[in-house]
Amino acid sequence: MERADLLGELLSREEGKTRAEGRGEVIRAARIFRFFGGEALRLHGRSLPSVRSGLDVATWQEPLGVVGLITPWNFPLAIPAWKAAPALAFGNAVVLKPAAITPAIISALADILDEAGLPPGVFNLVFVPGRTAGALATDSRVAGITFTGSTQVGQQIAVAAAGRGKRVQLEMGGKNALVVLDDADIDRAIAIALDGAFFGSGQRCTASSRLIVTDAIHDRFVDGLTDAVRRLRVGHALDPETQVGPVASEDQRDAIEAFFSIAVEQGGRIACGGERLRRDTEGYFLAPTLITGTTAEMRVNREEIFGPVASVVRVGDLEEAIAVANGTEFGLSAGVVTRSLAYAREFRTRIEAGMVMVNAPTAGVDYHVPFGGTKASSMGPREQGFAAHEFYTRTKTVYTAV
Repeated sequence: MERADLLGELLSREEGKTRAEGRGEVIRAARIFRFFGGEALRLHGRSLPSVRSGLDVATWQEPLGVVGLITPWNFPLAIPAWKAAPALAFGNAVVLKPAAITPAIISALADILDEAGLPPGVFNLVFVPGRTAGALATDSRVAGITFTGSTQVGQQIAVAAAGRGKRVQLEMGGKNALVVLDDADIDRAIAIALDGAFFGSGQRCTASSRLIVTDAIHDRFVDGLTDAVRRLRVGHALDPETQVGPVASEDQRDAIEAFFSIAVEQGGRIACGGERLRRDTEGYFLAPTLITGTTAEMRVNREEIFGPVASVVRVGDLEEAIAVANGTEFGLSAGVVTRSLAYAREFRTRIEAGMVMVNAPTAGVDYHVPFGGTKASSMGPREQGFAAHEFYTRTKTVYTAV
């Protein structure tokens, strides 16, 4: 927390998010460690009467042992923190394999943990190619694997780990829907969509990549959002005027760009963006892009793009909106913008997502509550908050004769 400015700048230089976002991520990581410092004393067991006379029964929570952590580049400090902090707090040793393109900020975290007095061998940082990280899933010394990344890689890790009886926790892809209904406050809806889809350069697993909008408000919403997206300031991550920084790598930029032509070929229209930008500094800059005229079956609405790109789907009513929102293999986060409590209740009940936002961006979650999705987005116990002990500990039942 004391080094938030310095570490935030390091994070932004390395990953590309704005200075404010980088500093915010550092503060979030610090708060996660502080939170789990308290949770270390809240591992509740139970004392229970036995059905047999002369016996007492108690349950204890014990650490798994060694836990393998595989983390991505888009939140190169916060995600390692929300995995490592509970693992350490609940008594485990950690082997952390970070993303290859963000080694500096995670090395800074390792230094801080060492300075804080963590015993040698408890937190282990390994830099290996992604293709070799699967060794954590097959090593007999590792009791559990927690992974955040692509669905394809996550499923491979799950198969390898399950075959050896390891505990597995996966957070994978998302294709998150923001539903905007006819009765929505249009200015608020635009602000929510702008935040959820484009900040962080859209490189958030909870980003609002699908904007599902009902007929009566569709044209006004699209016109207003297009103007707002065009006004976004794209530039150097450390420039205080920048709202959207570069994407993280050349490979990431190229993968995002490929979807522009795919969208047009399938009948979509680039309302704004869809191009590289030149700036006075090196970086992989893309114009924030809004794609309109799309249908639920198009690839831009079914595959995770992971960049500053959102597509709009026009629907008739709430019923159709929910059907479209649920019509993908993913189910991480979903949101609705409406003035109706009845519509909000219907949405949150029927939507197939692990996290539901009502009149709030789909991206952005608190660190003290469970995080995770449904379907192909997640597997295993929830991450973060009071739910974290479910993955990082095992229950022991103890009988004592008196």
